Amino acid sequence: MLCLRLARYKKENKELLTYLLFDSSDESAYIAGIKKEIDEQFELINVESAYYIKKSVRKSLKITRKYIRYSGKKETEVELLIYFCSKIIEFPSQIRRITALQNLFDRLIESIKKTIKSLHEDLQFDYGKELEKLSVK
Repeated sequence: MLCLRLARYKKENKELLTYLLFDSSDESAYIAGIKKEIDEQFELINVESAYYIKKSVRKSLKITRKYIRYSGKKETEVELLIYFCSKIIEFPSQIRRITALQNLFDRLIESIKKTIKSLHEDLQFDYGKELEKLSVK
């Protein structure tokens, strides 16, 4: 089974193997580690120009999606994307004025809504509440 999954990710197979061997048994610790990495990436964003902000946010999202792909669990995907969106909201107000990032944020929210629909009803309710908090801000 491990070899079959490794074949899909030739470039990132060491990271996937690390996840499968060490992190897959404790998903909550894996999520916490990714959240910490997201925090670090947002701290490193250069806020001097909109170009660097867009580039850095997209890079952070790309890395986050890579970790989501390793897990393959919908709950992990929703939790990490909600956290990512909350970090965008917490970022200085300048980021909300950039049209490309506002569109990215809107697409992420739609993606989260779509994924939430495939979860169990209790999880749908819980994550729905978290998503409402994002929409209110």
